[in-house]
Amino acid sequence: MLVVGTGGREHALALALSRDPAVSEVHAAPGNPGIGAVATLHDVDPGDPAAVAALASGLGVDLVVVGPEAPLVAGVADAVTEAGIACFGPSRAAARLEGSKAFAKEVMAAAGVPTARSRVCSTPAEVAEALDAFGAPYVVKDDALAAGKGVVVTTDRAEALAHAATCGTVVVEEFLDGPEVSLFAVCDGATTRALQPAQDFKRIHDGGRGPNTGGMGSYSPLPWAPPDLAALVVATVVQPTLDEMARRGAPFRGCLYVGLALTAAGPRVIEFNVRFGDPDVQPVLALLDSPLGELLLAAAEGRLDEVAPPRFRTGAAVSVVLASAGYPESSSKGDVITGADRAAARADVDVIHAGTALDGDALVTAGGRVLAVRATGADVAAARAAAYSAAEEISFPGMQRRSDIAAEPLGVVEGAAVLAD
Repeated sequence: MLVVGTGGREHALALALSRDPAVSEVHAAPGNPGIGAVATLHDVDPGDPAAVAALASGLGVDLVVVGPEAPLVAGVADAVTEAGIACFGPSRAAARLEGSKAFAKEVMAAAGVPTARSRVCSTPAEVAEALDAFGAPYVVKDDALAAGKGVVVTTDRAEALAHAATCGTVVVEEFLDGPEVSLFAVCDGATTRALQPAQDFKRIHDGGRGPNTGGMGSYSPLPWAPPDLAALVVATVVQPTLDEMARRGAPFRGCLYVGLALTAAGPRVIEFNVRFGDPDVQPVLALLDSPLGELLLAAAEGRLDEVAPPRFRTGAAVSVVLASAGYPESSSKGDVITGADRAAARADVDVIHAGTALDGDALVTAGGRVLAVRATGADVAAARAAAYSAAEEISFPGMQRRSDIAAEPLGVVEGAAVLAD
């Protein structure tokens, strides 16, 4: 199998695939130093559809798993499929569900999916009118891809207007009040299999303070969430969306990531992504007790109905992200990382690489979110304690780390539902 991408999501996928007895080889393009411990790395641009397809053909892989959103929007899945190789990831046409928030809203409206009221705006006057129509807190989202940081949720009208001015087209929405939940649905165009829900923490600082990030930590399962949440979301969100995309001639194959707010009126969609989220998929994959390779291959080949629903073992998992100095506004690169091997040597702990590189023999920072320390335990409290204890082993200059990941539900800690990764 060939995993496309460079980050923590791709490392978590590569780890899960490497532990699948049916998977004989794992390759990655281009990967990172952590992925290199479980996969063969290839220096190929993940955003170049022809190059990825050529690599997959040359290696003779059975499945390509595309991790990030940008290659999917660029058409990598189309090129791989045209080369006669199964690909887990939507076509360029189906990837518009993430590539354009306005398009996603259009599909949700057509499919009857419960979501926030919204307006698509392209001028300052339209933005101002929409802000006044929905009121504070104001929610302004860049229509295009923004690496998980294209949203502002604020009570400051001037800040909302300023954010819109830095974008092109924006979607202005009503605020959804309630804890945020991530649900990943593996889809083959017609059938879907939901994974276990998770929750992540977006703000950079403890207590849900500071700017949005790509995610500072996550955990699963959610003991406080309704036990039928996944089934409800499949019935009211995922299946109607699959049916609508098929009607439009763009069947969705891959992971449909549903970012939800659990409001007083029931679950409402914050947004769709077209791939696994990071770091929120990390604890979900740690608890997966059935083969990941079989599930993804069946989805890519359009035969998900032949595969049993995924199984999850008891217990919990928690991931704590270690970010570089300056993140999320900027990132510090080249800082030497110490202690990662000691942390990874602990029982029931994985150190997930997201933004790392090698400088000679030294592991150094190479991005905003550098590492994630993932641990499993008998329950959320035990997994959380193990993750933070292992994280104490790791250090690098300017390291940022929240201290309240999985301490309590996000609705209490963050106080608002914000943009999913």
